[in-house]
Amino acid sequence: MTLFLRFEAIATGIALRLAIGFLLIATALALYQVTTRFVFGHPSTWSEVITRSAMIWSVFLGVAPAFREGTMIAVEIVQRILSPRLGFLLYLVACGLTLTFFAILFWQGWSMTERVMGQKLAALEISIAWVYAALPVGSVFIFIAVLGCALRAIRFGGLQPVETDA
Repeated sequence: MTLFLRFEAIATGIALRLAIGFLLIATALALYQVTTRFVFGHPSTWSEVITRSAMIWSVFLGVAPAFREGTMIAVEIVQRILSPRLGFLLYLVACGLTLTFFAILFWQGWSMTERVMGQKLAALEISIAWVYAALPVGSVFIFIAVLGCALRAIRFGGLQPVETDA
């Protein structure tokens, strides 16, 4: 269990750094798009497509660290009303449902990525599969992070804050 939690911390740290990188790319290209459109009067055809794609990757990669740090939106009022034991059980059920959802998203995302391999992004000669690949790749990182949250909760006997050494 300790080995997996170390692996999860590293994987989630990688997902966070990649999400930040994609967000920086999206920001820089959005600024470029606005500049070429409104300052020079000749909008770039390719930067909008890459900006959108980078945002998609940023979101799917950013969910894993959000889960790990406990910053995803949660309805905790029910959990707080219940006894600690039932609240803990509810947390584990929620983790199980989340794992199920992202396993399905991985499977469907993989299938969609394979189906669109022959299609190209608008204004670019790059397969749109690179954008769709954010679903299965992000789902793997999210699955690892949620499993880590559940294992930490089980190991420490309840909901514990995460050490942020990754």
